[in-house]
Amino acid sequence: MIKLEGLSKIFPGHTIPAVKDLNLEVKEGDVCVLVGPSGCGKTTTMKMINRLYEPTGGKIYIRGEEALKMDPIKLRLDIGYVIQEIGLFPHMTIEENVATVPNEKHWPADQVKQKVDEVMTLVGLDPNVFKSRYPSALSGGQRQRVGVARAMVSDPPIMLMDEPFGAVDPITRARLQNEFLRIQERMGKTIVFVTHDIDEAIKMSDTIAVMREGELIQHATPSDLLSAPADEFVSNLVGRNRSIKRLHLIRINEILEDVNRAKPISEDAQTEEIKKQLDQSDIRTVIVVDRNNKLKGIIGVNDLKRTTGEVAKDYCQDVSDTVTSDATLNDALSVMLELGEGYVAVVNEDDQYEGTITLGDLLNVVKEDN
Repeated sequence: MIKLEGLSKIFPGHTIPAVKDLNLEVKEGDVCVLVGPSGCGKTTTMKMINRLYEPTGGKIYIRGEEALKMDPIKLRLDIGYVIQEIGLFPHMTIEENVATVPNEKHWPADQVKQKVDEVMTLVGLDPNVFKSRYPSALSGGQRQRVGVARAMVSDPPIMLMDEPFGAVDPITRARLQNEFLRIQERMGKTIVFVTHDIDEAIKMSDTIAVMREGELIQHATPSDLLSAPADEFVSNLVGRNRSIKRLHLIRINEILEDVNRAKPISEDAQTEEIKKQLDQSDIRTVIVVDRNNKLKGIIGVNDLKRTTGEVAKDYCQDVSDTVTSDATLNDALSVMLELGEGYVAVVNEDDQYEGTITLGDLLNVVKEDN
């Protein structure tokens, strides 16, 4: 889908190339993450793909066609682009922001409206709620979703993403990453993704291209990069505790059936049953669900002492955070560390309880990897 041959860039007034003789191929439907320290040439490479920067030398092929022979405006309109700063137009509504490219392509108004509603729903923004709002009324995570929706609305085969989740807090970032990976499973876009975070690169990619001082050092799958770094630079970039980093490569649903699933109780369960379940619980907590198996909360040993009641819903406390079953084991670890707990409840997209992952489960995975 994308092929770079001998690609180079020297900016005016400079003698040292920002990118030097870069050869790289990205297969159709793959996510290729460019990673490396600041100034290594990764963003410059990305901007040459859609000709925001014109190369000094070399060739770029998009679907077998030379990009340097294409109309640059048409080329850019056929490539989705997401940046860290998002770049929403503050004077335009969310609907108008998302519709920017279809309007530039002169799509029929009813087609634009239908597609805007579709992609906003896809990224988790109810169009009936958010379409008429302005960017200033949205949170950072919501604005980032709008940026992704805008890049996807014209259904481009290629997307370029430059530090797209770098401006939000770690928990929101993990959720946005997971949502995007879910969307990517359905849409199968070819994506070039820039980050300086090796953990994000491992999680988000099919292949990782490590760059240093404008040159490509290694292009490999995340698993191969962890097991066989090309040199000391890549080894240091990956860092120690590679077994821990492999938690980025394993989804919760891959191990959930093999772990001790904390049995939930009904919100109508009597006090005696709650006490019995607490005595048997490895995490000193019981999970409370409603008749549809939706997670309602948790009950700890102290909750029975602090509160008077007769059934579980009388003692039930809200859950601070959960993870979905398609999240990574590293996401689960991050939530545990954030909450200061040794476990996290797992739910599906409808908030139905699916199980519990504990710190011990993660340690077992790491031990098995060694």
